Amino acid sequence: MTRRTVLMLLVVVGAVFALGTVKVRQIQVATAQAMSFQPPPEAVTTVVARQEHWPTTLTAIGTVKAERGVTLSADLPGVIEEIAFDSGRAVREGQVLVRLDTRQERAQLAAAEAQRELARINFERVRGLVAQGIVAQAELDRLSAEHKQAEARVGEIRATIERKQIRAPFSGVLGIRQVDLGQYLNAGDPIVPLQALDPIHVNFSVPQQQVVEVRVGREVRVALSGPDARSVTGSITAVDAVVDQATRNLQAQATFANPKGDLRPGMFVEAQVVTGEGATVLVLPASAISFAPYGDSVFVVADAKESKGKAVTQQFVKLGPARGDQVAVLSGIDAGAEVVSSGAFKLRNGAPVHVNNEVQPANEAHPKPEDN
Repeated sequence: MTRRTVLMLLVVVGAVFALGTVKVRQIQVATAQAMSFQPPPEAVTTVVARQEHWPTTLTAIGTVKAERGVTLSADLPGVIEEIAFDSGRAVREGQVLVRLDTRQERAQLAAAEAQRELARINFERVRGLVAQGIVAQAELDRLSAEHKQAEARVGEIRATIERKQIRAPFSGVLGIRQVDLGQYLNAGDPIVPLQALDPIHVNFSVPQQQVVEVRVGREVRVALSGPDARSVTGSITAVDAVVDQATRNLQAQATFANPKGDLRPGMFVEAQVVTGEGATVLVLPASAISFAPYGDSVFVVADAKESKGKAVTQQFVKLGPARGDQVAVLSGIDAGAEVVSSGAFKLRNGAPVHVNNEVQPANEAHPKPEDN
């Protein structure tokens, strides 16, 4: 019985050992296959880093302001008798826009003119009598004063009638009218905005550390959005004499030609002040940069050493200013390097890649978004 038990134990141990040996060999084979497995290459697009000359610029946020802009209002109270303009139209300096009811003033003018004529006749009659010594000089002086008062009264009423005709104080473009025919206006009630749009100003602020770079005469560029996106160029025409104590910023004003009215008062714009001749930099699309807290990097494509395909090498770079879809690279790569422009988020150092440049990401200095 003891011999049979020992024999059974030996058989069980042998079977377990055999199974263990088979499993170990299977694990070793699987491990070897995993070690030799090469992942398929990732599909990416690439771009060649090229050198461009970028001017040195200072970017600031600005607001468009008309050279001259007012909201026309009534000088005197009255009822609107005529509206002689259309909203949004261009007008000339001195053009009548609104006429108020002046029937009462015209009646007063007729009475004043009659009184003036009577005063003139009396003055002429007494002047002849004074020459004959019949009437005293004092009477002539009194009538002379009455004649002048009558003349002044006529002039006053005529001025009142003229003030009830609201004219354009300068040439410009009207806004949307805020009154209707027959409406009673109090003095100071708004009628319609008027803006002179050509030329036009852009006001912007710069930090006090950059005050020395903002000078009268320096070139300023503003990008226009929309289907006809483009840049317009002007120049700095005025710089404030005082730095704002609250913000420590300096206010500057640039002037632009605006014949088509592309810039409108109140618009928000990004102004770029050209502060120097600039420098030559390497240019890459922003999609090629892997931004990270520990450093920005790009993936450079090169021939793989262990296969016939291509692989990437991660290289850290120092970035400069941005312009549209592009970013300036100050150091980290050389001109002519083939850099991954899209798909970098799924790469690691040494990963194999397949380059397919049929569709490229945006890489424009002055992009024109389709939805603008």
